[in-house]
Amino acid sequence: MSDPQSRRTFVSTMAALLAAACGGKEATGAPSTESARPGASGGSPSTRAAADPPPSPARGPVPRRPLGKTGVTVSMLGLGGAHIGRKPDTDAAVRIMHRAIDSGLTFFDNSWDYNDGESERRMGRALEGGRREKVFLMTKIDGRTKSAAAAQIDESLKRLRTDHLDLLQIHEVIRQEDPKRVFAPGGAIEALIEARSIGKTRFIGFTGHKSPSIHLAMLKAADRHGFAFDTVQMPLNPMDPHYESFEKLVLPVLVEKGIGVLGMKSMGGGILLQSGVVEATECLRYALSLPTSVVITGIDGEEILDQALNVAASFHPMSDDEKRALLARTAKVAARGEFEKFKTSDVFDSTAHHPGWLTSKTL
Repeated sequence: MSDPQSRRTFVSTMAALLAAACGGKEATGAPSTESARPGASGGSPSTRAAADPPPSPARGPVPRRPLGKTGVTVSMLGLGGAHIGRKPDTDAAVRIMHRAIDSGLTFFDNSWDYNDGESERRMGRALEGGRREKVFLMTKIDGRTKSAAAAQIDESLKRLRTDHLDLLQIHEVIRQEDPKRVFAPGGAIEALIEARSIGKTRFIGFTGHKSPSIHLAMLKAADRHGFAFDTVQMPLNPMDPHYESFEKLVLPVLVEKGIGVLGMKSMGGGILLQSGVVEATECLRYALSLPTSVVITGIDGEEILDQALNVAASFHPMSDDEKRALLARTAKVAARGEFEKFKTSDVFDSTAHHPGWLTSKTL
């Protein structure tokens, strides 16, 4: 961030929010029994009207945090688009999203490629009837050329049944050549900047889960081209500090620049839990105790939504002693990235399995 005063304001605001959470005033959370995301699988939308959601238990509102230096606040808990598109019953998925909105969850995540477009179609249906105005809507595109990216943006808008996004992100920046391709003449960044200029999106960001070095290269490429990202999405969890750490290498840069931090894979698609040394709630609480704007988590059932909302209501940041104890517990199993499959395998790499998506104009 070039303006020292803006940087100080952002950092002090985040510190104040976390401090307030310790006193029970500001809180958020988002636990989930996330499942792995090796590929997309969608179903056909149901033609039946979604039933009214069951009443939610009495809870405090899902607290909000500033989204970097955008001037916008979002719920610290975000609903992941991949999981909502997998539930067999479309009506049930819509009910979950309605309940999430009614409970104060404002950040909705999605992607052009999730479940062959079914995730966006379901979310578009759920946001009808005035609910679109109640959420901060984000989706991602895979295109690395301007023409592919522009076509994917329009396809996403059509599925989501809206004329604009709040945040548009370049998806899966996981290859060393991605920064060069995105910022090359005729590259994807041109389409995103154009989309912003004509009101198709308010903000621009990028995502990735492979290596902090690639994230840093993307940020440097942006600096060289005089461009500033509004958000960056990356894995943050209690195993990350031990191997190819986004928390250690990328997070300080984002805070320094005032870029909104979107945490994901707090449980590594559920694989971290298979280690037997961490539990879902502490994984979420760890990620939420970092200077994140929002932690995005998969919510594919009523019980998972309730679990997330309960953590939001009771959230208080981990103390330094708690963090040290948790990291000591994860050190051995996390040393080689064995449970962070998104870093050490291609299981989570959708565009590696479907390289055509990088240049395709439609799914």
